[in-house]
Amino acid sequence: MLLIENSRSCAGKWLSKNRLWLCPREFTTLQGYSMQTDENILDLLQQKRAEVARNMLRGLILQPGAIGDCILTLPLAAYMKDCLELGSIDILGHTEYVGFLPGRSCIDGVSSMDAMELHRLFVEPGAFELQDRDPLINTFSDYAWIVTFLGESESHFEQNLIFTANCSHSAEVMTLSLKPPQDCSEHVADFYIRQFTERSGIFAEPRQTQGDNCSIRAGQADVDAGRRLLTEAGVGFGGRLVVIQPGSGGQEKCWHIENFLTVAAGLASNGFEVVFLLGPAERERFSDETMSQTKGVAPCLADLPLTDVVALLSCAHSFVGNDSGIAHLAGAMGVKTVVVFGPTDPAVYRPLGTAVTALAGCPSIFSNKPSAGLQRKLLDVLTA
Repeated sequence: MLLIENSRSCAGKWLSKNRLWLCPREFTTLQGYSMQTDENILDLLQQKRAEVARNMLRGLILQPGAIGDCILTLPLAAYMKDCLELGSIDILGHTEYVGFLPGRSCIDGVSSMDAMELHRLFVEPGAFELQDRDPLINTFSDYAWIVTFLGESESHFEQNLIFTANCSHSAEVMTLSLKPPQDCSEHVADFYIRQFTERSGIFAEPRQTQGDNCSIRAGQADVDAGRRLLTEAGVGFGGRLVVIQPGSGGQEKCWHIENFLTVAAGLASNGFEVVFLLGPAERERFSDETMSQTKGVAPCLADLPLTDVVALLSCAHSFVGNDSGIAHLAGAMGVKTVVVFGPTDPAVYRPLGTAVTALAGCPSIFSNKPSAGLQRKLLDVLTA
């Protein structure tokens, strides 16, 4: 290692015994500048310091929501990383929903919300106590910017979080609303970014998320894992695979199952390979007769962890589903995604991605009656 010191004036500022440790490889790089002026060497030192400082500046988002909420937070994370020049940004959430994000998105690291004693932050500030080397202090000690969707603005939680984060250093902490107001007409991802800019006072160029590029990138390992899954299920993956997920978080958001069965049969007759993706809710909600009908139309893959769902979608030509977390995942991956909406507003909640089509059904019959007209529209989109 080499220690460089100088006391020259640079850009109007005196650098008194400025120090920078360089490894041998970096020193060799500097030797190549030996014929340049001292000012150029000082410029290089300044650039190196700026890079180190930038890499040390970290952000954290507390996201207590499910998979769809976490994916809709990614544009905010990318925006913060860009406009604040953060070296990294992490998510504190439920690891079953966020654990797959590092390496596939702008998220650099995740921590388990369930492993933290966050309940302590909900007490009245007068009763809130921290001990020396308290785990809560360590949780937030590395972050210069903290955004939380847990708790409410000016609540006990926010006050205690601000106190905790500032025990070890100065940090900016702000609370954002997870759900937009009832009369909201902007996309929820834009709503998150707008809240951040208003509360932080940082007004960057307007950022519209509707046409953004893929925010989740599958790797070759995902593709290989997806092919193994499909081979085990006896499903081909020659480029025309359609994954259909007939479930969602609420019964009222689920298009009647007969619609999906008819669409699957229509796709199969047009030469597409079809596979149904089922979660625990569908297996509990579907009767034995419905399960038998579904398996009679196309193979079913059930209760897959999210990493396997990513693998499956990485091999898919298209995805069909309700307003659900997996629909947001498919859209974010750049898969051709067709989503049918009933009671929720697609202008606010449609998945983001480069190949997303949102179709609106009639809320009054959406979950309890088939809709031949909407079936035809969906098939037209998929077979175009």
